[in-house]
Amino acid sequence: MQYGFRVLFFVVMGLAGAGMIAPAVAQEDASVQVARVKYSGGGDWYSDEESLTELLAFVRQHTLLDVRPQEAVVELTSDKVFTYPYLYLTGHGNVTFSPAEADRLRRYLQQGGFLHIDDNYGLDEYIREELKKVFPEKELVELPFDHPIYSTRYTFSDGLPKIHEHDGERPQGYGLLHDSGRVMVFYTHETDLGDGWEPASVHNNPPEKRRAALRMGVNILTYAMTH
Repeated sequence: MQYGFRVLFFVVMGLAGAGMIAPAVAQEDASVQVARVKYSGGGDWYSDEESLTELLAFVRQHTLLDVRPQEAVVELTSDKVFTYPYLYLTGHGNVTFSPAEADRLRRYLQQGGFLHIDDNYGLDEYIREELKKVFPEKELVELPFDHPIYSTRYTFSDGLPKIHEHDGERPQGYGLLHDSGRVMVFYTHETDLGDGWEPASVHNNPPEKRRAALRMGVNILTYAMTH
């Protein structure tokens, strides 16, 4: 990463044995915090309120990633956006980036940041247009199933797991790529990972689906921390 702030860097120590992630260089503030993006436009940016908390608990239990147990909430107009190595954006409806927000997000991503967009059904038609404001010269591309994001910690040979059925379409994972090939934006569509991260009682997901969603979340977060 190219940030000028205090953050814990990680390296992958291989997938032998447990395949855990070990801390490589710890600066003064050892723990890493992830943040949910609060956006304008009227969409429910706060949906799946417990999803990140549940994911972070799973990450702390099953990896050595030193993440804080609670998410932060950040607006793209805030300078604090540059202190989070992973941003999460979700919702069902309209999202709008102002020119200043689009410029801030572009700089954040180009400098090593990572944005995970998880369509909670209804976000797709809006977010694609907003990403064009951020990177008008780039296109979302579907990542192949052998991309590292599908095997960084757990192996998903068929790509994203299908958590919720909406339109009956297959789950798709799209990326906006840095010139170096690094995924800056990972857009999960027709899967609804956040619903799978929520407590089991919220959506009545069977254990195997919830486990798959959480494991995929670990992969995404681990990729963000190591690339």
